[in-house]
Amino acid sequence: MNASQDTIFGGSFLVAPLGSQPQFIPEELSDDAKAVGQAAREFVEGEIIPNDAAIDKLDLELSRELLGKAGELGLLSLEIPEAFEGMDLDKLTGLLVLEELGRQASFSVSYGAHTGIGTLPIVYFGNEEQKAKYLPKLGSGEWLAAYALTEPGAGSDAMNAKTVATLDGDTWVLNGSKMWITNAGFADVFVVFAKVDGRKFSAFIVEKNDPGFSVAAEEHKLGIKGSSTRALTFENCRIPKDRLLGEVGKGHRIAFGILAIGRFKLGAGCNGIAKEVLKYTLKYTGERQQFGKSINTFGLIRKYLADMGVRIFVAESMNFRTLGYINDGMHAASWDQPDAAKQKMEIMDEFQMEASIMKVWDSEALGFIADDAVQCFGGYGFSAEYPPEKIYRDNRINRLFEGTNEINRMIIANQVFKKVGNGTLAFRKDAGDLPAFDGPLGRAKTAVERAKRMLQFAVASALEVTGQKLIENQEASARAADMAMEIYTMESAVVRADKLAASGDRWADFARDCAEVFANEGAPKVAAHARLFLAEVLEGEALDAALAALDAIALPAPVAGSVRRGRIADLLIEKGAYPIDLF
Repeated sequence: MNASQDTIFGGSFLVAPLGSQPQFIPEELSDDAKAVGQAAREFVEGEIIPNDAAIDKLDLELSRELLGKAGELGLLSLEIPEAFEGMDLDKLTGLLVLEELGRQASFSVSYGAHTGIGTLPIVYFGNEEQKAKYLPKLGSGEWLAAYALTEPGAGSDAMNAKTVATLDGDTWVLNGSKMWITNAGFADVFVVFAKVDGRKFSAFIVEKNDPGFSVAAEEHKLGIKGSSTRALTFENCRIPKDRLLGEVGKGHRIAFGILAIGRFKLGAGCNGIAKEVLKYTLKYTGERQQFGKSINTFGLIRKYLADMGVRIFVAESMNFRTLGYINDGMHAASWDQPDAAKQKMEIMDEFQMEASIMKVWDSEALGFIADDAVQCFGGYGFSAEYPPEKIYRDNRINRLFEGTNEINRMIIANQVFKKVGNGTLAFRKDAGDLPAFDGPLGRAKTAVERAKRMLQFAVASALEVTGQKLIENQEASARAADMAMEIYTMESAVVRADKLAASGDRWADFARDCAEVFANEGAPKVAAHARLFLAEVLEGEALDAALAALDAIALPAPVAGSVRRGRIADLLIEKGAYPIDLF
């Protein structure tokens, strides 16, 4: 994949022919990556799952203890450079770990806040002294980290922060407050954002015992009740001058760069718990008897089970594809290079569209899966005595974390509009040379390629009328984002299924069924979005002409989804779990 990295850039999937770009699939994982994933699984099954109920009672000492054990196994130092006692493993290995730890929602949140948004600002933006002081202890679990960006009046509008920092001799004096801070109840180190002299957005490292710093009581939350969430207060909080992180006025670079990394991490965790939900739903629907037989024999229950499996396959395909791109770029920059951190963050900037797609799609897929699990359990799914009730609550936060899904949709659309506007993405506005594929997966491949042309036509037509002001119409922008997401996920699933078929993989038939079901229903969604998107910009004869041109980009005939779902459900029921076990 490295040889073709210069041909792959953020959003390039919208114009590149299907299969023309390298795509990493999880079946290509190294033995070393699988070994780390296995260690994470053993840790989760030996330490986390047995403590599930205790974790959800918000036992802070237990959380610290479990994070400490994770540190002993090296699971807290995966992305810390070796020079600071870390493992500096690739992002694909980290994805395996995130999936495994995602199986317990509250612990996953605590782990992610510490290893991701809590630690990585220091990894990427700390100076050598800061890295030497904090990273070894954060990697071992001796110290734990939190990330403090959100304020009572500054959520999505993070740059509207009111917390201020003033330099007084050799100390910074912070005043203000933060809220919804994960890990606040036990963290030792906080990455805090404040405006120097009330104007220059900057980042600082605050330690729990700094004078003038206090932590409020725990918030009472809808879900993830086993994670610590508290408000912070800074009242003339004094910290040494050398605790400025990065440069004065460059805090936005840290805040938004790290959030982009957090987005793909969140997506990976969502798919990990989705696999757990599928497993216990399969068990229940096999045991539950109605009308004299197991409910997993009924067509609509089988549809729910198959849809869970399809969404997991699609998410897994997209996640490893995305991390493959990011990993190649980031690992090309060695930490021995003086500007390594800058190069690595530039890769995240380039693929912020894909990171946002991963976050939005995975979090919403888990939402559907949690809802389907409740439905499969019937009235028992509404009872706290059964597992779906908890994931139904726990999963909801994922659409708010790391930037709301609305904000991320706007990021996706803005990237598309800008890259079309500056010529980086060359969109076509005609129905000529329409691609058509034969053979296995031929219809799915054709559907993906024609969906791309529909998006290209709709967006190019709209931008001709509105220019970059199109982003100001948020409903239209969200439709553009949804089209891009459908295309990226469909293509990820179809290309993976094609690669598995070519290699004779044992799960090739399952993969083909999943990809066909998803493309069969995803491409018509793109077509529907494209029509409504055009109606946001055009009207009258201009709209009629545009819709006629759009209709000329005809989708292939649909396939029988129930037949493919039936085969998927049969395999899931037989295995009692998502069948593709990566290690």
